[in-house]
Amino acid sequence: MSLERDPFDDTIDIWNECSERSNGEEQSAHHMVDLMTSKKDAENTSFLEKRKKDFNTNDPGAVMQRAMESSLLHSIFGSDVNRRKMLKAIGSASVYASIASVFKFETLHALTEDAMKNIEKKNLKIGFVPITCATPIIAGHSLGFYDKYGLKVDIIKTAGWAVARDKCMNGEYDASHLLAPMPAAMSMGVGSTSQKWRMVTNVNTNGQAIVLANKHKNKNNPKDWKGFKFGVPFEYSMHNLLLRLYVAEHGIDPDKDIQIRVIPPPEMVANLRAENVDGYLAPDPFNQRAVYDGVGFIHKLTKDIWDQHPCCCFGISQRFIDENPNTFIVLLTAILDATQTAEKSDQRVRFAEAMAPRNYLNQPSAVLKQILTGVYPDGLGNIKKVPDRISFMPYPTQSMGTWILSQMKRWGYIKGDVDFKALSDEIFLSVSAQSQMEEMAEDNKNIKWSDIPEKKYPIYDVYGKKFNPEKINEYIDSFAIKRT
Repeated sequence: MSLERDPFDDTIDIWNECSERSNGEEQSAHHMVDLMTSKKDAENTSFLEKRKKDFNTNDPGAVMQRAMESSLLHSIFGSDVNRRKMLKAIGSASVYASIASVFKFETLHALTEDAMKNIEKKNLKIGFVPITCATPIIAGHSLGFYDKYGLKVDIIKTAGWAVARDKCMNGEYDASHLLAPMPAAMSMGVGSTSQKWRMVTNVNTNGQAIVLANKHKNKNNPKDWKGFKFGVPFEYSMHNLLLRLYVAEHGIDPDKDIQIRVIPPPEMVANLRAENVDGYLAPDPFNQRAVYDGVGFIHKLTKDIWDQHPCCCFGISQRFIDENPNTFIVLLTAILDATQTAEKSDQRVRFAEAMAPRNYLNQPSAVLKQILTGVYPDGLGNIKKVPDRISFMPYPTQSMGTWILSQMKRWGYIKGDVDFKALSDEIFLSVSAQSQMEEMAEDNKNIKWSDIPEKKYPIYDVYGKKFNPEKINEYIDSFAIKRT
């Protein structure tokens, strides 16, 4: 999605910018939308021309507003086909008016502008683990996104997730690159003391893969993996949860039939080369680096397990939000700007080159380009073209949060009865921490996001099984292998 692409424009795709339409049925659906005529066409054109004239990409309030609009429409309609059909049938102006009647976009716009005038804390320390999931955070520094909004940010390379968690807990970081499940674990005191941390945005979706050592090229069926040793970057990670889901669906008990070890991401390739592990489910660049170094091959991208799954997030403590509300809004706007820019296909090479130096990812730019553009060798003699191998869609939904919590419950990380929705609403601050913004905007006090349940709790297809956040316990019970 690009900030230049208006989500209320019924003539273009916005969410498929980095994807290829290989499915004939999907192509046909898009074609039918293109052929549709609407009595609202003239009205739409007038409405869009005015929005184009009024939109200023240098305006931080406009950046936030456009990002919020796109994310909200994505949550409601789910696909470009549905979005465009509705806009053609009802009219862009009408759809905009109905949504704006519930969520005051102009309030958020003004809020961002006001916040920039009263930044409580301009000098910030933000942690990041050196992986491509951190692209918006790293690019925010290397390409000047933080400076653009009046912030002086020092980004600190962090060896692994346990270190990142501890530095967050100790107050050494004002905000940090975190794994999506970590704010939940930190807030609930799972694996650490309890401290309220919030997932305010995704920094990426997809972007992971299962890699196997070259000696296992004849073992592409997970049923043949009994006795294998796998690495994951952290216990409370999407990597661990997705690996468990994947092998269990093939009849492999992740606690009995294989070993799963926590290995810091920068050490993944070395452990594969030394034969300490048979494979790993890890973030890039270490999947592609295994291929580049000739020690492993890509068995499966995690997008093929759950397309557009959350991975890493931008985490901030509730204390920081409470003490620095204006700084929070401005920092979030900078991250959103970097995230939306990173999603643009024509920016991928630029971002890869910006992150290559030693102080950032310390990786060959060729490897990073293969990952971000999605044109890459898989280690099996094939050149793959997967433009959305990694995506940068910023807003998590509450359904993502409830799925994470459901799997933590499934594998025994959470004990006892769980109010999944209450926890998800508290921890995963979907759509730009809306609850915080509502509290900060005086004229926005009465807006309740529960009025838009489709946005907060969409149904996802996760490896061929529907996840309905209204039936979480039934979802957990449906799995043959579990610890509950």
